[in-house]
Amino acid sequence: MSKYQREERSVVVLGAGVTGLTTALAIQEKGGYEVSVIAETLPSDPKRPEYTSPWAGAHQALHTGQDERDRRLEQDTFSIMWELAGQGSPAEHCLRRITEREYFRDELDFQTHWMPDFRQIPSDSLVSNAQRGYAYSTYTVDPPLYLNYLLSRFLARGGTVVRGKVQHVSQVLEGGIDVFNRGRASTTPVDALIVCAGLGARTLGGVEDEAVYPNRGQVILLKAPWITEACRISDSTGGDQTYVIPRQNGVVSMGSTKSPNDWFPIARPETTDDILQRCLALCPELVPLQIRAERSGTIEDLRPLIVEAGCGFRPARQGGIRLKSEWVQSRGTDDKKLVVYNYGHAGKGYVTSWACAAAVIDMLEAALMKD
Repeated sequence: MSKYQREERSVVVLGAGVTGLTTALAIQEKGGYEVSVIAETLPSDPKRPEYTSPWAGAHQALHTGQDERDRRLEQDTFSIMWELAGQGSPAEHCLRRITEREYFRDELDFQTHWMPDFRQIPSDSLVSNAQRGYAYSTYTVDPPLYLNYLLSRFLARGGTVVRGKVQHVSQVLEGGIDVFNRGRASTTPVDALIVCAGLGARTLGGVEDEAVYPNRGQVILLKAPWITEACRISDSTGGDQTYVIPRQNGVVSMGSTKSPNDWFPIARPETTDDILQRCLALCPELVPLQIRAERSGTIEDLRPLIVEAGCGFRPARQGGIRLKSEWVQSRGTDDKKLVVYNYGHAGKGYVTSWACAAAVIDMLEAALMKD
C-alpha cells in the first residue's frame, strides 16, 4: 500500500465511455483526489463500434429485471439524470425530458416504478401485438453531446486526460499516466486504478475477464423533429426491442438489435430495413405529415430522412456489472495498489452511470482511508 502521505490521492480511470467519464467526474468533484483518464478513444473521435457510448439509444425505460442491485443503480442514477435534463440545467442542451409509451408483448412481473407520471395505458389504446402498456415521464440523451459535456466538466474541474492504449494494468500501476504522454514513469505514484474498460476488459492484461462479450446493437438516426414522445415495444425474452427515441436536436434514435458475440463492425442493410419496418409499424408518425395526409407511409418515405445508420458493441458480461475492488501487487516492489472494477454494463451504461460512480467512490474511501 502507498507509503506516501499527500493531501490528494492520485487516481487513474481507464476508459472514456459514459461509465469512465462519469466515474472520473464524480471522483474529481468529490474532492481529495487528483484524477486522470487514460483512453484510446475520446468523445470527439470518429465513431467506432468498440467505443459504444456514442451509439446508445440512451434513455431510461422501465426497469423490468428482478435484480435488486440493478434496480437501485438505475433508480439512483435516474434522479441525477432527471435533474440534469431539467430546464436551466447546464446539461439541458444534451438531455431532454419527454413522455414515453412502453408496450410489452407478454405479461411481466415488475415492481411499481419510480418514473414520474407512471400510469397504465388502457387496453383499447395499445399498439398491435401488445398485451400491456405504460406511460411515464423520463429523459433522453444525445450521447455525443453528453459525453463531451462530461469531458468538459471534468477538465474544468482540473482533471487530466491522456490518450493511450493500455495493454496491461501494470503499465499504469507502475508508471502512471506519464508512461503514455511523456515516455517516462510518473514521479507521483498511483494510489488507485479504476477499470472502466468496457469491452476492453475482455483482453486487458491483468483483467482478461472471459465473461465479457459484445452484444451488437444496430441503430438508425432519423431527422424527425415533429416526434416529441418516445415509444418502445419489447417482451420478457430479452431479445430485439423496437424503440423510437427523440433527442433534443430533432434527431430520433431508432432501433434496435441484440446480437451476442457478433463482431460485424458496420450496419447491415437488411437489418436497417428491418428496423425501419418495425419502427414504422410502432410509430407511423415518423413519416412526414404531408405524406401521411395523402396515403399510408412506407419505409421508402423514411430513407431520405436517415442521418446515419451504424452499430455499437454493447460491453455485456455474464453475471452482470462488475463492481468490486482488490489490492494488486505492484511489479518490482512490496507495495500493493488498489484496483476498482466498474464494467460489464451492457446496454445500461447511461442508466447506471452515476450510481456506479458513487459505488466506486465508496470503495475508494473505504480502502484508502485504511491505507
